[in-house]
Amino acid sequence: MMARITSFEKAEMQRMQLHDAIEAKYYVQDYDGRKLLQISTFGRATRDIPGKVSQTIQLDEEAASHLFGILKKTFDFK
Repeated sequence: MMARITSFEKAEMQRMQLHDAIEAKYYVQDYDGRKLLQISTFGRATRDIPGKVSQTIQLDEEAASHLFGILKKTFDFK
């Protein structure tokens, strides 16, 4: 699944589970005069096609700034 995130909204979960650890790669690209950050995940090593991209998300500067604020607040980054 590929998607470009345009906004974030805080929600509540009844129960969160820890997911399996996987690898991700990030890419930075200028596109139509704006910078995009793309993060692609590759799923478990045991999947049918190892190394195949599983999910990809893109952030523009506005979405990245919003996520940065969320990360700072959530993890008390200085």
